[in-house]
Amino acid sequence: MSILRSFNIGISGMNAAGGGMSVAGDNIANAGTTGFKSSRAEFQDMLAVSLKGVGGGDQIGSGSRLAHVKQIFNQGDITRTDNNTDLAISGDGFFVIDSITGRAYTRDGSFNFNKDGELVNGDGYKVLGFSYLAGKPTNKLESIKLDATTIPARPTEKVGVLMNLDSRELANKAFDIKDPEGTSNFANSLVVFDNVGTERLVNMFFNKVDNNKWEYHVMVDGKDTDKGKPGEMIEMANGKINFNDKGILQEEVEGKNGFDFGGGAAPGQQIKFDFGKSFTEGGDGFRATTQYGAGSSVARHTQDGNSAATLASLTFNDKGILTAVYDNENRRDVAQVSVARFENNQGLFKLGKNLFRESRESGMAAVGRPTEAGRGEILIRSLELSTVDLASEFVNLMTLSRNFKANTKVITTADDMIQEVLKLKS
Repeated sequence: MSILRSFNIGISGMNAAGGGMSVAGDNIANAGTTGFKSSRAEFQDMLAVSLKGVGGGDQIGSGSRLAHVKQIFNQGDITRTDNNTDLAISGDGFFVIDSITGRAYTRDGSFNFNKDGELVNGDGYKVLGFSYLAGKPTNKLESIKLDATTIPARPTEKVGVLMNLDSRELANKAFDIKDPEGTSNFANSLVVFDNVGTERLVNMFFNKVDNNKWEYHVMVDGKDTDKGKPGEMIEMANGKINFNDKGILQEEVEGKNGFDFGGGAAPGQQIKFDFGKSFTEGGDGFRATTQYGAGSSVARHTQDGNSAATLASLTFNDKGILTAVYDNENRRDVAQVSVARFENNQGLFKLGKNLFRESRESGMAAVGRPTEAGRGEILIRSLELSTVDLASEFVNLMTLSRNFKANTKVITTADDMIQEVLKLKS
């Protein structure tokens, strides 16, 4: 009887509207959830009854049902924070998390370091990334962890000097180790480190010996050695620098080299002095010391040693690379946050706690580095807000409420009709 079918149709409409109400309610409840993606209820009509068999036409529907709940993976608004470990993804992708149920994925980048120095989310699950080894990135995916809060001292092994030596200087001074200032054409000083991380001041004296030919002498004050006297300069290294007739570095010739610092430092420390890539080394002269008709001056000093240091701060950059900053101003890259992409984000399985896991519908995770192969970039000191639009959800609530009430009217009206049928007997 078609009147009885109306009861089922009304009930199906109420169930569908109730399911849609749950979806809207879940969205509203998560309006403040970091990285939350709103969902949309999608309805379908149910199998209809044809009055003409398979001929088509003249069909009576059997109601509606909640067919799909589709998550909308739009980009959420980004809010700035004061936390160094808050991260957001701008674009496609998910952070990779090692949860208690296995590998999981999230857009919630509210991270922090635990007592073991591991980067974790709010539930203590480890964040996965690509580790660095000796300052070089690797392809090893593992938990992001700060292993060392201190770094040992490193002795200086190489000093880089880019400078210009004045070609107008006269080659009329014989260098005297007892009077280096008065018998040199140019002098400069720089800081190096011995094997125990102590800063040592070395002085470099440059003396023109012929056209396009210079000598350098590296000396330290006697107070920095066990054998010298304060104020007495002691030579530790020397060499020659030759230029061509265009003032471009032709070759470097190393001479004496052995630094015997005092104060517990090991004797015989070797420090290479590099004045740039000469023609002999295959250089083009543009990134090396020159000899032009301009005043002698140093453009840049570099050295590769450091003192022992402790961790001062941690910071991420826009590529998701975690850098440890130490109190001697040294920086070391520790790891890079990984980002996973899926062919079908809507196919991901929700685990709760702002986590997803891959499924057969989503496809396998393609894990890589930020900004590569379509993956989004990392925004530091930022979090992605929920994509829920409260105004739209309130409109949905009113629509669903109206639909629910309308379906109850179908049931009450069908009940009235049944009552009329029962009265026929009386």
